[in-house]
Amino acid sequence: MIREDESVKFRFSQASLEDIEELVAIENRVFTSPWSRKSFEAELQGNEFSLILVARCEPDTTAASEMSSLTSACGIIGYICVWIVFEELRFMNIAVEIDWRRRGIGSALVQHALDAGKKQGAQRALLEVRESNTSAQALYVKFGFSTYGTRLNYYTNPNENAMLMARDS
Repeated sequence: MIREDESVKFRFSQASLEDIEELVAIENRVFTSPWSRKSFEAELQGNEFSLILVARCEPDTTAASEMSSLTSACGIIGYICVWIVFEELRFMNIAVEIDWRRRGIGSALVQHALDAGKKQGAQRALLEVRESNTSAQALYVKFGFSTYGTRLNYYTNPNENAMLMARDS
């Protein structure tokens, strides 16, 4: 699927091993406790339930003179990792490059993940989110997730509780 935003087109596709360097780089820029290269390799190669979807930007060459500095650094600008295990869709990780936030990329990634889960028979989606990450919580609420519990001290660096959220199909 391609989505347009001003002079940039976004393409969403499944990640491959060739994407690991970009995924790790985003992870290191976005998170205080990032996944390692080995974690991504395990998700892409060793986990039959895992699906990593990426958002790539592609400059619109017809608007090249109007392109901002953001479009000069196109490539992977966000991703989502989910596990589809029988009737359950489990959100493992989602990241969007800081300069690309508030453009609908996170929403599109969540929607693609929900669609993929539904196609494979998932009837419920689950996730954890930092208690302080109110913008992510708002995104999930927009998709019908609601809070059903808390995991104390789930996150590190800094230590923080996780809000448990779920959504039924």
